[in-house]
Amino acid sequence: MVRFLAVFFTVLLALFLAELTAPVQRTIVVPWTAFLASCSAFVLHLLDSNVMSNGNVLQDMRTGSGIAIEAGCNAVEACIMLAAAMLAYPAALRWKITGLVIGCLAIQALNLVRIVSLFYLVRWSVPAFEFAHLYLWQALIMLDVLLAWLVWLRWITRGQFRLADTTSAA
Repeated sequence: MVRFLAVFFTVLLALFLAELTAPVQRTIVVPWTAFLASCSAFVLHLLDSNVMSNGNVLQDMRTGSGIAIEAGCNAVEACIMLAAAMLAYPAALRWKITGLVIGCLAIQALNLVRIVSLFYLVRWSVPAFEFAHLYLWQALIMLDVLLAWLVWLRWITRGQFRLADTTSAA
């Protein structure tokens, strides 16, 4: 447990510090955020043809209302948390990579739902938007990280037991 916590916090610190550097922001975070805004605009466009994205901004062209996807709203930090937990756990590298890919996809899918809901909430009620943005969705995204990690743990431990059973039977 001590090893896990030491590796977890070391990886977490290293990834968060890396995320804050200008080269990572310029080459990964900003383009990812713009891509996320484009994906959100695509989903929103299915429901409302007056939605457009420009960089990290989603805007209703009729009313001018919209939202900006800023740092902390792109679920990069949530994926970093998941990566630190998975990398700290003693498992085969292929299971870690598989878990990271699937887990980050799940986190980003939920974040897409979050962005779409916040886009409509800000048009309906600013206080409801503020509550959902600052409290509700933050907790749900972190819960998604925890659930992704727990599902991954269950998956790999079952795989390890199956692998142990087949090697002991041989």
